Amino acid sequence: MKHRIKKRKLSRYAEHRLSMLKNLSISLLNHEQIVTTVPKAKTLRPYVEKFITIAKNKNTLHGRRLLLSRLHNNGPVVNKLLDVLASRYQSRNGGYSRIIKFKTRKGDCASMAVIELVDRDITAKGKLYKEKE
Repeated sequence: MKHRIKKRKLSRYAEHRLSMLKNLSISLLNHEQIVTTVPKAKTLRPYVEKFITIAKNKNTLHGRRLLLSRLHNNGPVVNKLLDVLASRYQSRNGGYSRIIKFKTRKGDCASMAVIELVDRDITAKGKLYKEKE
């Protein structure tokens, strides 16, 4: 029986898995759409939605410090979360991301998926938030 086992291990040890999820969530929040494998996308979805919920409900110094500690001290992504995404999803009660199955990867036949934020900014893909011009 698999009681109290909620997470996918993704064939990685705990530190590597957490670091990978942090990096994937930083990329998703910055570009608002990424392509990854289906199990990684399904694992990433609740992880990112909790960040957006913290940004929505705790737009204070405490919330900023929570997000900074959980996102590798990445200031521009935390600023985007608090400035742009929190106001965009203020009227939405969850369900900030969607997973669309994409294709199979040619090298190892892994099933790929696109994970994106709902109501995303089309121009955000490939750019960094507040990138110096």
